[in-house]
Amino acid sequence: MVYHYVKENSSREKVNDMDTHNFLNKYGIIKPSDNLPDSTKRFPDGAQYRFEVPGIQKPGALEGLLEAMDIYEIMVHRVTQTKGIMLLTDSEILEMADLASDARMELFLSVGPRAPYDTSASARTKEGARIGYRLRGYDNLTYAIEDIKRAVDLGVRGIVVYDEGLLWVLGKMREEGELPASVHFKVSAHCGHGNPASARLVETIGADSFNPVRDLQIAMLAAIRQSIDISLDIHTENPKSSGGFIRHYEVPEIIKKACPVYLKTGGAVAAHHGYDTTRKEAGERARQVLLVQSMINRFYPGAVISKKGVKDMAIPE
Repeated sequence: MVYHYVKENSSREKVNDMDTHNFLNKYGIIKPSDNLPDSTKRFPDGAQYRFEVPGIQKPGALEGLLEAMDIYEIMVHRVTQTKGIMLLTDSEILEMADLASDARMELFLSVGPRAPYDTSASARTKEGARIGYRLRGYDNLTYAIEDIKRAVDLGVRGIVVYDEGLLWVLGKMREEGELPASVHFKVSAHCGHGNPASARLVETIGADSFNPVRDLQIAMLAAIRQSIDISLDIHTENPKSSGGFIRHYEVPEIIKKACPVYLKTGGAVAAHHGYDTTRKEAGERARQVLLVQSMINRFYPGAVISKKGVKDMAIPE
């Protein structure tokens, strides 16, 4: 057997001499400085933060949330349904769209087809779980597109996406007028992205809102913020199946360093992702929003929240 040795001062030196930071800077992937400057980016209305409540799976849960919002005198800008469009009837989608529209609130429904719902054996193993909710094969890609078209035809303008290839296709469809320009695409944390380059990629191929993995430190979020302009969706709390950690005290600093942000709140009420929130539990999710709002009022009272129903929101039509 012949071994080929590389001399110390040969081509290896050329690779080592490359300044990685400068290369990344060229493409807008900026290393945050030690003192983490505050973000100067904002929502189109000039606000720094909005609230999102996940896991609102059916009309009854949405009604419970809206009732509790009035009781607690809080504002929620977005609700997300996570079980899948295909698990809702037309009448349920229309009812949720009407409720959200009347409340001047965004309604995001999730793509139904996904590996765990498919015939994939791999998705149910520890190793194969890395597939996440991505799509397998041509047919499932078309099923996912049809799922979205059905929701859009019923007036929904917010879609949660779990597959980068699907996002790319949807972006092209929107560009070419196959989907309305008012439809917004939100990349789920279940895609597993957590660095500035990944964030830049999903923004480039069509994302309007990006949910990084849940446990990023504030410096990591700041680095992502510097690389993209779309909103970041950041979990302030999580169900046990996603770690169970709660970040209420960190929220004021998250707003400063990562805005514009959707503060994704109420997840601690759920046992797991896709949890079927009851009407009563939806009220408890609203109470969690009140707790986070109280933290903001106490530690960052100057933070600017969006008003109800501002122009850029994906409110059902």
